[in-house]
Amino acid sequence: MGAAALLLAGSVLLSRLLGFVREAVLAWQVGRSPAADAYYAAFQIPDLLNYFLAGGALSVAFIPFYTRTRERAGAEAARRLYATVLGTVGVIALAATALLWGWAEPLVAFQFPSFGAEQQALTVRLTRIVLPAQIAFATGGIVRAVLMAHGHFRSQAAAPLIYNLGIIAGGVGLAPALGVEGFAWGALVGAFLGPLGTALWEARGRLPLALRFAPGDADFRRYVWLALPLMLGVTLLTVDEWYDRWFGQWLGAGAIAALFFARRLMQAPVAVAGQAVATAALPAFSRLLAQERREEYEALLLRTLQTAVGLGTLAAGGVAALAPAIVHVVYVRGAFEAADAVPVAELLRLFCLAVPAWVAQQIGVRAFYARGDMWRPMGLGTAIALLAIPLYLALGRSHGTAGLATAGVLAIGVNAAATLGLARWLHGSPGLGALAATALRALACAGVAGVATAWLPLPADAIPALVVGGAAYALLCAAGLALLGDAPLREATLGLLRRLVRRAPASG
Repeated sequence: MGAAALLLAGSVLLSRLLGFVREAVLAWQVGRSPAADAYYAAFQIPDLLNYFLAGGALSVAFIPFYTRTRERAGAEAARRLYATVLGTVGVIALAATALLWGWAEPLVAFQFPSFGAEQQALTVRLTRIVLPAQIAFATGGIVRAVLMAHGHFRSQAAAPLIYNLGIIAGGVGLAPALGVEGFAWGALVGAFLGPLGTALWEARGRLPLALRFAPGDADFRRYVWLALPLMLGVTLLTVDEWYDRWFGQWLGAGAIAALFFARRLMQAPVAVAGQAVATAALPAFSRLLAQERREEYEALLLRTLQTAVGLGTLAAGGVAALAPAIVHVVYVRGAFEAADAVPVAELLRLFCLAVPAWVAQQIGVRAFYARGDMWRPMGLGTAIALLAIPLYLALGRSHGTAGLATAGVLAIGVNAAATLGLARWLHGSPGLGALAATALRALACAGVAGVATAWLPLPADAIPALVVGGAAYALLCAAGLALLGDAPLREATLGLLRRLVRRAPASG
């Protein structure tokens, strides 16, 4: 699992770097403008479909279900299940895409009534361009889920890289002529080449690509029942972005763009410490539970949480301390002016407060998914997400974009604590005392190092300030870990460094 997590963490880190380039090109070409708001709003309908079909719902549910089928019924039954799910989900994705494409205009008008007629028309046009990408996400997600269940993670690592490269290519090559539409066309092409294309490439010779449309199949019905709470329920990991779009539209031109520019930077430590580790952990959790190796599973769950939350906290502290320099380096050029960087940096610092909870939530729900228990965590997450709406409304009205970011921090913190508490109550793990001790030690290291770095007399230029400040923060964190870090946090850091050193000569 460590090797898979490192591969995915490296992929996610590179993907986030490409994501910074992607957002930088968007800022350069479009800036913090109504067109940028329309671009981000155009992903709302596709994101809803993606959430139901590919963005975690079907693929996350499929890994433990497929693993149990292979363990208990044999390889042939697993292959039949794979072909049935792939073919049936593909047809459903195609039909849903066509339906939403036709209804895009009234759906956009319903969700974004504050947009003017021209901005709504642009949002509809962009929505219809990116909608078919969800077919690639849905089918590619199923293929990659089976590959991961067999221990193959390369397409999972490559998919986001190619997707981001597609958007960048669309922005550089097409945006000068087509405006923000160039980015949408890049997203469409990147989706078919990345999430779907890489999965098909890695599956050659490893997995059969038979398609079977059988929505009435007994195994498919059981699988849909298992996945149903993930399709119908929501958590703050998903709806926090939706709330920023829906409520941010009332805060003036460029508000949605500012929130998303900051969010993309915050998601780098979340993706590396949370998403990559959680993705690699789910097949391992599922295998141990299917083989009834409970003690090994509980030890792995706790150590995974300690490692990911600790490293995520340290990374978030560095991003928060260097937020102004990071925003300047990534975004300030072209249509994105220096004055636009100030609110984005402030939002980035607020978002960083939520990183430990984001990481803990992503791994904590896997403790349920690996058991095939989807209803309880999604029911809990849905209730918290709905109860949080008044908080977003109140803080958004009183404090603008900073209020929306703060609402997200508070809500995801409650969600993560409730999820881990429920897991402990129902399953007896993870050990919350040990996890809290690691998190508090990491927070102390990150807090002291971050405050000290923010007060250093850094160079005036953004790039030297980022280099010097980053080195200073790393050294201060190392000293803090030596003094305050517990064994899991030190071992995680040293283990990561050892793996990187071993891989460096091979990659060179």
